[in-house]
Amino acid sequence: MELGTLDRAFQEVEGGNPVEDITTTTTVELEEKVVDPPAKDYTQIKPYAGMPKEVLLLYSSQAFYRVPREILFWLIMACTLTLVALTISVVALSPRCLSWWQVSPVYQVYPRSFRDSDGDGVGDLKGIQEMLGHFEYLNIKSVWINPFYRSPMRDLGYDVEDFRAIDPLFGTMQDFDDLLAEMHKLGLKLIMDFIPNHTSDNHRWFNLSRTREPHYEDFYVWADCNATGPKPNNWVSVFGNSSWTYDEVRGQCYLHQFIKKQPELNFRNPRVRQEMLDIIRFWLDKGVDGFRMDSVKHLLEAVHLRDEPQVDPNKPPELVTSEWDLHHDFTTTQLGLHDLLREWRAQMDVFSREPGRYRLMVTESQDGPEVEKTMMYYGTPLVKESDFPFNFYLRDLPQNTSGVWVKHLVNLWMANMPTGHWPNWLVGNHNMPRVASRAGQRYTRVINMLLLTLPGTPTTYYGEEIGMENVNVTESQIQDPAGRYNVSASRDPQRSPMQWSADLNAGFNNKTNVTWLPVHPNYSSVNVEVQKQDEGSLLSQYRLLNTLRQSELPLQRGWFCYIQADRGVFAYLRELDGLDSAFLLVLNFGHESAVTDLSAVVELPERLRVLMSTNRANDRKVVNKSLIATEAGEGLMIEFSSHARFNTNHPGLCYISEKACYLGAIDILYTC
Repeated sequence: MELGTLDRAFQEVEGGNPVEDITTTTTVELEEKVVDPPAKDYTQIKPYAGMPKEVLLLYSSQAFYRVPREILFWLIMACTLTLVALTISVVALSPRCLSWWQVSPVYQVYPRSFRDSDGDGVGDLKGIQEMLGHFEYLNIKSVWINPFYRSPMRDLGYDVEDFRAIDPLFGTMQDFDDLLAEMHKLGLKLIMDFIPNHTSDNHRWFNLSRTREPHYEDFYVWADCNATGPKPNNWVSVFGNSSWTYDEVRGQCYLHQFIKKQPELNFRNPRVRQEMLDIIRFWLDKGVDGFRMDSVKHLLEAVHLRDEPQVDPNKPPELVTSEWDLHHDFTTTQLGLHDLLREWRAQMDVFSREPGRYRLMVTESQDGPEVEKTMMYYGTPLVKESDFPFNFYLRDLPQNTSGVWVKHLVNLWMANMPTGHWPNWLVGNHNMPRVASRAGQRYTRVINMLLLTLPGTPTTYYGEEIGMENVNVTESQIQDPAGRYNVSASRDPQRSPMQWSADLNAGFNNKTNVTWLPVHPNYSSVNVEVQKQDEGSLLSQYRLLNTLRQSELPLQRGWFCYIQADRGVFAYLRELDGLDSAFLLVLNFGHESAVTDLSAVVELPERLRVLMSTNRANDRKVVNKSLIATEAGEGLMIEFSSHARFNTNHPGLCYISEKACYLGAIDILYTC
């Protein structure tokens, strides 16, 4: 049998030599040639595609292939471990992120006066929802809304008839749910007013208590007295006259530290405490982001009901009719108050466990010169209470417009605040005359610059961003119960409708010519719409300052250092360790022009550029640090670059809530 092929092309090999012609080879000869070769090692020099597993393993065990593979493996392991260690280090060293209530100012909305959506002359929840774009424009993230609970409105909502219902004047619960959902959709947070100290005398609890229904009998503070006899003691209400009113149904007197339509709850009764905890839980379940706890210092009274000492011991007792006539030793800040607040804080902490849903707790207690009492609301190093108590000391700023006075008011808080806590600032609210009316339009811009560049959280009362002023309210137009007791004490002038535009009723109510309080006559020139078109307006400057506050690290969480204070100018620094960029604020609160010499501050460069002035003509000006000129009521924000840090050389003049440093090489903050 012949084997082979007739195709001669296959008889050539790579070297060109002819292969042996096997066409004539017999089977026997072929069998003689096909014999097992002697065993020898595999001698193929290079691996080849399609090699079997045995060959692959043979090559992989050779040093030429094994060593690079092991080097690569350990390099990958080392890089992985390095990245893990670096990640852990960054996380461990990174300072805590600022919460939403620290990043943004808090904007206070008085719902009656913000926006009327249905034409009845009173602002409402739908009206607030219609104007949410205003907060976005200002880069505001935190909105505090004054009471909208069901109420007979004897104290304009602070006399609550039902803590779980919306007053029809403001809308429905569905309106509230819609407002809250839309706010959260836009990244806004809603802070509610919580009124725990008292209820309306229309409240179901009070009606059951006055009839001595067993469960509710001790829900309020009752004391024996009769209709014609002396009151249980000399306690005087905030609005004047006795804190006690006789109730004919029960035959006893009930306590009210405010108007007589606001009976005082008895927080020494565990059932009352539980009811209020349930109400807090009700609104937190709905998604509310925080509470401002109203009038907390009044929550408890001394059980012995003894007379409070008179400020003037020689004053006849029958003439003691004002809260200023007594030392309130037995009606404010009583033992057990802070335990009660800690219960509320603990409840809010339960809801704060959800990532990104921290619940804010702010307390309101005006303690005057007893600032140490206010600081107690921060809690202790072991037990937290409020995130911050409201700081009312800057409300006294217009009393003495000087740099020294402003520094005194700022330092009153900073020097007494517990280490590591977060400050806050407000100049106006619904209970005090508007800033523009107290200090004058000349100082509104510099006051806003102060609020938005101090460390901590500023609070802005609606309309202050455009410089609204008090409106004249005649005696027949008074709505405030305080004004009914004393016309000069009325708080209505600072509660006039928000001035949105030059349209009918300043855009507050464009459906009917009705407003619950008169609109200020200057609304055609002082309104949001007009000021949006003017880059130099108060509104535009407020917006720019707030944008800088949230975008610049030194303003957001850097050191605050006193530089100078004199009869006109208050100057301070905002700087961050590791970051060359810093800010110098020079604010003239005086009555005349001033030239400030900061040549002694060696950390400042000789020449400085004004980033922003409340007088636009001075924007971008270059000034010498020994000759910084300001007009009365002018504020300068100066940005400069320097490696030198003022806080390092002057620790006694500087403050920081939580120290952090900037590492420019990888653009991160770290705890230092």
